[in-house]
Amino acid sequence: MKSVSTKQLSIANAAKKYPHEPLTVLHPNLDLHWLWEASLRVRKNSASGVDGQTYADYEEGRRERLEALLTKAKDGSYRAPPVKRKYIPKDGGEQRGIGIPTLEDKILQRAVVMLLEPIYEEEFHDFSFGFRLRKSPHQALEYIYSQCYEQQVAYVLDVDLRKYFDTIDHGHLREILRRRVGDGVVTRLIDKWLKAGVWENGSVHYPEAGSPQGGVISPLLSNIYLHTVLDDWYVRDIRPHLKGKSYLVRYADDFVMGFANKADAESMLAALTARFAEYGLQIHPEKTRLVRFERPGRPANAGEKPETFDCSGSLRARSCRFARNLGFTHYWGKSRKGNSVVKRKTSGKRLRRTLGAIKEWGWKHRHLPLKEQQEQINRKLVGHYAYYGITGNSRSLGEVHYQVKRLWRKWLGRRNRDGPMNWKAFGQLLVNYPLTLPRIVHPYRKYAPSETMI
Repeated sequence: MKSVSTKQLSIANAAKKYPHEPLTVLHPNLDLHWLWEASLRVRKNSASGVDGQTYADYEEGRRERLEALLTKAKDGSYRAPPVKRKYIPKDGGEQRGIGIPTLEDKILQRAVVMLLEPIYEEEFHDFSFGFRLRKSPHQALEYIYSQCYEQQVAYVLDVDLRKYFDTIDHGHLREILRRRVGDGVVTRLIDKWLKAGVWENGSVHYPEAGSPQGGVISPLLSNIYLHTVLDDWYVRDIRPHLKGKSYLVRYADDFVMGFANKADAESMLAALTARFAEYGLQIHPEKTRLVRFERPGRPANAGEKPETFDCSGSLRARSCRFARNLGFTHYWGKSRKGNSVVKRKTSGKRLRRTLGAIKEWGWKHRHLPLKEQQEQINRKLVGHYAYYGITGNSRSLGEVHYQVKRLWRKWLGRRNRDGPMNWKAFGQLLVNYPLTLPRIVHPYRKYAPSETMI
């Protein structure tokens, strides 16, 4: 029996061999072994859908359940159940709606994702980073960093799509999928997920647009859609006709574009508006902006202070939603040798969110034993460093470490009958219960642009 990885390699080879034709024989790979592997890739602690079934429930008689699921998927009798709608809080007091499919639906969607990924990974461009195999947010950050130099970027276009996942046009999506996927079993399943209703407050409604709410397959479908609508269009029809250099970097539905020429950036915004409207998408006029991000001291802007590529959401600077979602601010600073270089730091919004979460946890658990408090706080610090520990971000990491120390001292003071603990006593406590020091986890390569490069 061929392994899943061997079958995926065969699919990838077929995609390479027939780059402009739909692959019509995919479902034979979808067997019991394939579904079993898909079930192992589903999160065991994920929330249950409308049927209330958990992963532990499904493990009892899993083989028989998967055999029945496979039969229904192949003969067309499978019915996609409605997706349970839940809401989670967002910054600013808003709420974001998420969908929770049933466990069996998650398994089948994962199985189809495993069929489609080998096809589209052959087509996706290197500047697309979200929800992809062997791609990460830190690779996206490094790409932005290097492209600012290589493409002589002076202007950054930050584009915000209004409710992208809810507005994907089903007709266009089906048409795009048909170009590469001609297997009836697979397309029928995707069509059922697109038509699956959303269960909320005891009733079901059926959206006419959007990707499957919360579905395992939703990120891949959204990537496929924007690959055609944006990425391929930019590479094939736009970039060759620009006056100056440019770049595009996309992370799921968030993207930024850099330009050496301001006229290119302005014409690009107009072209994007028309292109997205053709595919049922809208650019948010208030959140989309053009930021001047050229190197300080250039003859063209001598005496002018460049706008910051500030992705912290600060009212004092234009913000970039894309990199804010990645959690870093990009700005021009000085190297140790005094040269102007692009730097990155934790965005103010993310820093406040981190400290706010730790503060909330601390007040609720300030009566725990010291050792347990120390271990929990250090886990949170290590997790923060694991993501934000990039080259050049030491100051922000140090700020988090210092503020957490201040918070811990306050918590301990509240349970001290003698009043707040002074810093000397707290310093002695830290000798026995030290907090993990900041460290650089992602040492990005040193990029040394020449003086004539930008």
